[in-house]
Amino acid sequence: MAAWATVIPSPMDEALEALKPSSELTVETEPWLVFRPSNGPADVGLIFYPGARVDYRAYAPAARAIADAGYLVVVPPMPLNLAVLAPDRAQDIQAAFPEIDRWAVGGHSLGGAMAARFAAQNPEQVQGVVLWAAYPPSSSSLRGSSIPAASIYGSLDGLATPDKILASRDLLPAETQWVEIAGGNHAQFGWYGPQSGDSTATISRSAQQDQAVAATLALLRSLEDAP
Repeated sequence: MAAWATVIPSPMDEALEALKPSSELTVETEPWLVFRPSNGPADVGLIFYPGARVDYRAYAPAARAIADAGYLVVVPPMPLNLAVLAPDRAQDIQAAFPEIDRWAVGGHSLGGAMAARFAAQNPEQVQGVVLWAAYPPSSSSLRGSSIPAASIYGSLDGLATPDKILASRDLLPAETQWVEIAGGNHAQFGWYGPQSGDSTATISRSAQQDQAVAATLALLRSLEDAP
């Protein structure tokens, strides 16, 4: 299993470029990937779990874009690149950033499923949930929760298909925001190249990322406005 889990695609050049700090952002790569706005402490943070067998740095461009809007973003590496082996990693991250008042947890694919599990098991520690091509495990339903949630998915996803996503409605809060990205697929939620079993997207990776980031920012902004 170790060999299967650790032989994964390398992050694309765009992902590695996004790791460079700037005057607007500080970037840390150990022990987690952290994007922190330089113009003052953020009040809202996002913990984003990577998809299965995906290098966590592949989400750097999206994380950077979200941080550019004023939010702390943390993307943790996972043991053997599988979030299912560390679903509670968010607890360590929250403890490391006590200045954050409100936290959203989310992730891509299996990472999103494990983030939803964390939210279901720790509702007092989570103020928002963001799922990219993901849905909660049946044992971790958020249906009775009042936590704001967004489910963002591609219309051409060959793995977390639209049918699977929409079938998860009963596992998410009634007020969940459902965002379909027309022409988007599974792999283009990150910057790691194509993925076996996926369908071919009809929009660019950048266009899909822009829509995913915009929908994520809408949820994070709602946390700022919440009483």
